[in-house]
Amino acid sequence: MDRLRNYDIVFSGLKNGRHEFKFEIDKEFFQLFDTEQEFTEPKIVADVLMEKHTTFLEFWIKTGGMVNLVCDITNDQFDHPIENEMKVLVKFGEEYDDSEIDVITIPSKDHAFNIAQLIYENVMLSIPMKKVSPNISKEDLEILEKFSPKDEVVEEPKSDPRWEALKNLKDNNK
Repeated sequence: MDRLRNYDIVFSGLKNGRHEFKFEIDKEFFQLFDTEQEFTEPKIVADVLMEKHTTFLEFWIKTGGMVNLVCDITNDQFDHPIENEMKVLVKFGEEYDDSEIDVITIPSKDHAFNIAQLIYENVMLSIPMKKVSPNISKEDLEILEKFSPKDEVVEEPKSDPRWEALKNLKDNNK
C-alpha cells in the first residue's frame, strides 16, 4: 500500500489558490485495487486541479486516455477512448467521512489527501456497461437484432365489469 502514497497531494505548505497535478495511470495503478478489471492496457492521464482555500479544498479531476475492451458481441478486442470529469469538495473535520456524494471530510490534522480512489472511480465510471466494438459488421448486428428480445406493447387491462356495475350504481344515485 506504500505505492498508494504516490497519489498523495500534500496541501500543507501550499499557498491558497490553484495548483495542478498530473498522474500517468497504467495497469500497475489498477493492481493497487483488489478488483478485477474489465479492460486491459490502460493508457490514461489524470489531470488534477486543486484549489486551496483556508477552510476547504476543491478538486477537479479529469481523466482521459485509452483502454482495451472485449466486445460483448464478437469477443474481439478493441481500443476504447475514455474521458470523464468530476469535482469533489474536501473539508476538514473530526474524522474521515465520505458519506456525502461530492463532499469528503478529512481530519483537521491531515496534511495530504490521497487522490487514488477518486481517480479510480473516475476511470471506472467512464467504462461502458455494454461493450460493442466500433468494427462490428453489419451481418453481426443483423443476427443480434434477429435474436434480441422484442419490446412487447402491453395493453392496459380493461376494467373489471364488477367495478363498472358498481360505478353505474353510484352514477344512477345522483
